[in-house]
Amino acid sequence: MRTVYLGTSDFAAVVLTRLAQSDHRPSLVVTRPDARKGRGQALRSPPVADAARALGIEIDQPESVNADEARARIAAAQPDALVVCAFGALIKEPLLSDYEMVNVHPSLLPRWRGAAPVERAIMAGDEETGVSIMRLTAGWDSGPVCLAAGEPIARDDTYGTLAPRLQELGARLLVEALDERPPYVEQDETQVTYAEKIGPEDRTLDLERPAIENERVVRALTPHIGARIELPGGTFLGVRAAKATPDGHLELLEVQPAGGRAMAYADYARGHAPVPGVI
Repeated sequence: MRTVYLGTSDFAAVVLTRLAQSDHRPSLVVTRPDARKGRGQALRSPPVADAARALGIEIDQPESVNADEARARIAAAQPDALVVCAFGALIKEPLLSDYEMVNVHPSLLPRWRGAAPVERAIMAGDEETGVSIMRLTAGWDSGPVCLAAGEPIARDDTYGTLAPRLQELGARLLVEALDERPPYVEQDETQVTYAEKIGPEDRTLDLERPAIENERVVRALTPHIGARIELPGGTFLGVRAAKATPDGHLELLEVQPAGGRAMAYADYARGHAPVPGVI
């Protein structure tokens, strides 16, 4: 099957690499423009662009995939289907109707539609998540699903340990779906939950909440986004590892001061005032 691939993130880069090894190798990869990131604001390519270059696949990085020029480049590739994974931008008509849109979504739909399904599953204390292969439609991850498989969430899983397993699962399911073309089935709208984008308020631990909930937030945001505690005076202390103790306290294991390096909390505590509400 002739495909064009739309993706941006590290997650999408892994799926692209596996897809390129199959009979459905994309002839074109569409990703987001390079962006300035980090403290030095250096211009960096999206992970999918780096992966596509390594694979020798043609790349397009339009400001908008819905623009006439971007749609013309896709049309020139004559795809049978567009494969979408963590693209990070809205795909609109007429592009949605021009092609079959096969989307890789890292949750067991209809649970956790939206931008942060892996993080929200860990935060909620779910025992299982997974990957769904679905048809992309105008709704928010509301299209029918043709294939899905679960992945257990371990008690100590972080985003950094769970996401790679979901990447491999998603890649395998995508190739299987393109090979075997299973039928699409509509989602059960009575079971929908939404995985909203992670905002500043989600990163900041509320020490009035149960310690286990704060521990899950830390695990869900490690290592890519990072949880934090607001200190007296309005500054923040990054929290890279923490656990809930049997007696219900939040124990900090690894922290990162603003502008500093990561360190054991015991080392941090020797040179700073104790953080209220934790041990």
